Amino acid sequence: MEIKKLGPLTVSAMGLGCMGMSEFYGPGDEAESIATIHRALELGITLLDTADMYGPFTNEELVGRALQGKREQAIVATKCGIVRDPANPTRRGINGTPEYIKASCEGSLKRLGVEVIDLYQLHRVDPATPIEESVGAMADLVRAGKVRAIGLSEANSATLRRAHAVYPIASVQTEYSLWSRDPDGDLLATCRELGIGFLAYSPLGRGFLTGQIQSFDDFAADDFRRHSPRFQGDNFQKNLDLVAKLAEIAAAKACTPSQLALAWVLSRGEFVVPIPGTKRRRYLDENFAAFDVEITEQDESWIDAVLPPGAAEGTRYAEAMMKFVDA
Repeated sequence: MEIKKLGPLTVSAMGLGCMGMSEFYGPGDEAESIATIHRALELGITLLDTADMYGPFTNEELVGRALQGKREQAIVATKCGIVRDPANPTRRGINGTPEYIKASCEGSLKRLGVEVIDLYQLHRVDPATPIEESVGAMADLVRAGKVRAIGLSEANSATLRRAHAVYPIASVQTEYSLWSRDPDGDLLATCRELGIGFLAYSPLGRGFLTGQIQSFDDFAADDFRRHSPRFQGDNFQKNLDLVAKLAEIAAAKACTPSQLALAWVLSRGEFVVPIPGTKRRRYLDENFAAFDVEITEQDESWIDAVLPPGAAEGTRYAEAMMKFVDA
């Protein structure tokens, strides 16, 4: 397994996103989810990404159960900062205050059943709290021995620079895939300049780039993609047509569309780590095989011709959630 550096952390070149094991992508299967985490560790995938808001809270508990007796094999990454209303979990807010961050860390430590969190991330930048204060609190957690390294999620280049000036940022996490290529601008350049790792979440376009989704009815009733602009109305078919073209390139390379999409992200730089999410071992194994797919200059030209930057129709979140992105 190729390894990469996230600040002081050494991680596998591909991680595992655990969110969908507990929520957002239809019903879960805890036994299969835990087996998937164990399979990831067997393959040498060490980075497990979760957050307190997934569930909420239940995903950290699931990851904690999966790691019993296997803690030393994993790099545990979790997040805080998105607050969900207990009475209505669909209502959300942002809290990046020092008090909230420190209290959230204590909760995550207990749910995960660990003594230290390897990578603690601010899930969203709080516009009401200076990033310097949020990062200062996270740095306090490192000095207290509760966290090994800190990161941000959905932070822009200017915010990242301000944060890094307070305390070294190990990684920034943002959606990045063949149909979400905004980081190709300033953000990746800033990470490269400052020596900050980049975690690419949803590198398979929330499953759409796999080619497995052919109809809006493929989504379960509680699947959050039903509310995402990229999967609604005319956007669905237009984006499906893009995936069909990607599938043609994959077929020519004797790989699956998902393997081609992951190989593309893996080729973006030595500091870029995709964290595709899955709750099934068979998809994990398929994703892992992306390491065998080489992206040549000709491949890049073909891909850019059929899926150029900005090709995807619709925003990547609904309007209510896009306002939480530090654009």
